[in-house]
Amino acid sequence: MPTALPAPLPVPPARSQDRSRKAVNLTLDRELLRQGKELGLNLSSIAEQALARAVQERLDQLWLAENAGAIQAYNRRVAERGVFSDGLRTF
Repeated sequence: MPTALPAPLPVPPARSQDRSRKAVNLTLDRELLRQGKELGLNLSSIAEQALARAVQERLDQLWLAENAGAIQAYNRRVAERGVFSDGLRTF
């Protein structure tokens, strides 16, 4: 049975009344901003979702870097000894 991937970060609601939000200033390409507004895009929501994805990607990279030694050691052990189910598999 395939192993499930970790759940992604939740996508924040477009117009949350959550008091933990903070207004910020961003510098964006002028033409891109004009097009986004013209198309009626919720720029705050898009920025928040993009930031959540970028944060998750960076956390994943840091975890992999932090655990690289253990992953390599495990892979070496499997290459040398196999895995517990080697004798049980029928495929």
